[in-house]
Amino acid sequence: MQKLTLGNALIYGLILFGGLLMAFPLYFMLVFATQSRETIFSFPPPLVPGSIDQIVSNYNALMKMTDNTFWRVFYNSFYLASMATITTLFFCSLAGFGFAMYDFKGKNALFAVVVATQAIPAALNLIPFYLVMNLIGWINQPRALWFPGMASAFGIFLTRQYIQSAIPRELMDAARVDGSTEFGMFWRIILPLIRPALGTLGLITFIGVWNEFVLQSLIFRSPETRTLQTLIRAISGGTTATNVDYGGLMMGTAITVLPLLIIFIFTSRQLITGLTAGSVKN
Repeated sequence: MQKLTLGNALIYGLILFGGLLMAFPLYFMLVFATQSRETIFSFPPPLVPGSIDQIVSNYNALMKMTDNTFWRVFYNSFYLASMATITTLFFCSLAGFGFAMYDFKGKNALFAVVVATQAIPAALNLIPFYLVMNLIGWINQPRALWFPGMASAFGIFLTRQYIQSAIPRELMDAARVDGSTEFGMFWRIILPLIRPALGTLGLITFIGVWNEFVLQSLIFRSPETRTLQTLIRAISGGTTATNVDYGGLMMGTAITVLPLLIIFIFTSRQLITGLTAGSVKN
């Protein structure tokens, strides 16, 4: 066992302090979701959760503020993020498998082009993206946000690096000798072995789509297709609002963050393993 030195103790202390510092906003959000508007703006601010009655009151206020559409909008966000995650995992891993396990003319140049697209600022794509979606009639359609991104450059890069570092080509040769098809090898051999990379990519994709605001505001125009991010922005009333029920608003924000916390808890190990893939050369 490694001996704990003063330097290591200082590093661990700084990491712990940084973790607590970053956790404070989340904790205050959860506390404010259980407090009344008057208590939230009191000084000093509340540090412990409120009563069950206040939680129910804030929930009822949230339903009133959203005209009882909150859970339908929650479903819209969950459907959008789930479809984006599922399609991204499949097509990115399939492309990563091709780049890692096959040799073909122009492979390195094509992979370089794929990786280079990550250098394009997202803001430059907003106007072309909207024009294309409007041209094909996908405005107010959820597929406008999950279909174009289901083969992301980052996802292809991540899965390709993981497959190259974790799976020997001899395994593929043995599968061919046993009569496996190329897609069968991908489905039955590759996918089970790259679960850490898939967990990492799935978590990043789900959080990214769940928290997306600009594209959702650009594409979704009707109340039926509204997502949680645009709904929270709408009920907040803007930066000059003075009559907002902040207890209900914080309740909605807390419910919005809750799925991300649950997913992160169950995929944190895969996240660490997947992000460190390829850091050590075999």
